[in-house]
Amino acid sequence: QVQLVESGGGSVQAGGSRRLSCTTSGDTYSTHCMGWFRQAPGKEREGIAAVYPNTETAWIRDSSDFAKGRLIISFDNAKSTLYLQMNNLKPEDTAMYYCAAEPNPTANSAYCYTFNPEKYSVWGPGTQVTVSS
Repeated sequence: QVQLVESGGGSVQAGGSRRLSCTTSGDTYSTHCMGWFRQAPGKEREGIAAVYPNTETAWIRDSSDFAKGRLIISFDNAKSTLYLQMNNLKPEDTAMYYCAAEPNPTANSAYCYTFNPEKYSVWGPGTQVTVSS
């Protein structure tokens, strides 16, 4: 059974940084597309990044404020863990952050290029990030 667990959330002052982790179970890391999402209170879940860990390929959503260079995605293949480094955090970044996974039947990284939460079938419980001004 595929399982995802996020960690690394917490409280941070504006301008600070936070690194989130998403640890996967089984062969998820090498066979699935993965994505990072966030959901602020009263808002819809928003896609931030799309990832194919098997080839260490990642895309940041162009329309996301994080596309302005505040976000770095990294990989630890030995630990089957995906990281989301967020820098220069702003109060509007306060949200629950989730990672999600979906099997990639093609083994082609392009298949993973989606920021639509409806395309992902497995979700972690989320980790809260709160940014104070």
